[in-house]
Amino acid sequence: MSSAKKVRTQPPYELLYWPVIPGRGEFIRLVFEATGTSYKDISNESKDGINAVLACKDDKLTVDDDGNPPAFAPPALRVPGEGKDGKSLVLYQTPAILSYLGDKLDLAGEDEAEKHWVLSHALTALDLNNETHDTHHPISVGAYYEDQKDEALKRATDFRENRIPKFFGYFERVLKGNEPQGEGKHLVGKKLSYADTTLWHVLNGLKFAFPKEVEAREKDYPLLFESFYTSVQERSGLKEYLASDRRQPYSNGVFRHYPELDRQ
Repeated sequence: MSSAKKVRTQPPYELLYWPVIPGRGEFIRLVFEATGTSYKDISNESKDGINAVLACKDDKLTVDDDGNPPAFAPPALRVPGEGKDGKSLVLYQTPAILSYLGDKLDLAGEDEAEKHWVLSHALTALDLNNETHDTHHPISVGAYYEDQKDEALKRATDFRENRIPKFFGYFERVLKGNEPQGEGKHLVGKKLSYADTTLWHVLNGLKFAFPKEVEAREKDYPLLFESFYTSVQERSGLKEYLASDRRQPYSNGVFRHYPELDRQ
């Protein structure tokens, strides 16, 4: 089912990311869905869309036809008409794309200070995302999980016992500090930001990857889970998207569930 069912907005945004998995592309999808912004999810909407993803990260490419430098890796965002001389603009790196869209879609805070806080919190949530990935690939990204299971168990144990509470505790404090304005529902100010959608997706992924660990800890962070997590997923736009077949299931991406790595 195409995400192009929504009313067309300008410019037409095109997400370039691997098909089937949520992955890091999901952080970009969520800001579009939360704001009702039309976009094309190229590889999921076209059978040959994967070619556009591969083309944007061609290892031999020095500059594309529109004058953009090559993307290091997906996700990338192509915005027709917004580049140099009216050509397409291509951005890569998840936080760079989120920062760009945050300004365009009113998800970047209400003033200069809030803009920087939103970016800082989003980067911190993405750090947690990356550390989650490294629990099942602690030695080599290119090697199979099965080839580094012993190291993964050690990494996952430290992650569960030390890193998860560190990150959860931090975001609980941020929500507490912003509670007079955000009512425990927003990290910055009074309204949704891309920091909120970014953190929500990481928490959701952790619930999939480490369900026992997260369930055991939720009660210690009431603002984070009872208020923030619930309010974000119930937001109009996101609620419908999460229930739709456009929301890709977790599988072999950043968030993977290996029972042996979870709390025993």
